[in-house]
Amino acid sequence: MDLEFFEPAEAAALMRCSEGWLRDGAAAGRFPHACWGKGKIVFTSEHIAEIARLSEILPGAHRAPGTGSATTSTRLIGNRARNRMAS
Repeated sequence: MDLEFFEPAEAAALMRCSEGWLRDGAAAGRFPHACWGKGKIVFTSEHIAEIARLSEILPGAHRAPGTGSATTSTRLIGNRARNRMAS
């Protein structure tokens, strides 16, 4: 079996993200994970690969406002981001 198991801190170090981001995503049901015992969160190597795929932003995935729903949500921060999305 080639499946590896990682605690949230190990998975976060591997993915170069925060442990809190992974924990929050798992708790909210956005990220695949496993729970051992009394709710201990564990990520497998397959879970980590799927989280990476779910977090991808592909070219052309965003639509202009008012043209229907996009497959991913767009988060705008500040005027420069808003201006960039408008052009």
